[in-house]
Amino acid sequence: MPDDCRISRVTLDEGTIVRWNADIDHERKVAIFDLVDGNYFAPRGGNKGPFHLLLSIEERRLVLDIRSEKGDGIDRISLPLGAFRRIMRDYFAVCDSYFQAIKTAPPSRIEAIDMGRKSLHDDGSKLLQERLADKIEVDFPTARRLFTLLCVITLRG
Repeated sequence: MPDDCRISRVTLDEGTIVRWNADIDHERKVAIFDLVDGNYFAPRGGNKGPFHLLLSIEERRLVLDIRSEKGDGIDRISLPLGAFRRIMRDYFAVCDSYFQAIKTAPPSRIEAIDMGRKSLHDDGSKLLQERLADKIEVDFPTARRLFTLLCVITLRG
């Protein structure tokens, strides 16, 4: 992966996060680790990385604040969250079912719920990739990890 088309660091605006538990914190850590470990992230306009990405929610919009590794501002992209609401609502519901099921449900039930969870996650990732397409080129694995982080920072109690 070219060094100039990657994220080297991710920061979440923890002020926008209302609810965290051990499972969510684990998902956040894994998504950030995996994202930094391998990603393709190429902002349109010829800016070269590696990049430091700050993610936040402002006025019902996802904000991607793209900076150089030194902290210099490169670009600030804002996406309305409306298009993601249904997918995220369904995804959160299936995730809640999954975390309940792993406590007592038979393996076949857990597997079925997990397949639905992965499918919704894929749908959200594809939507994010599409919404970013004219601003940032990202590969699908990068979009998946970014969608996970989007979900983390939009959780409400």
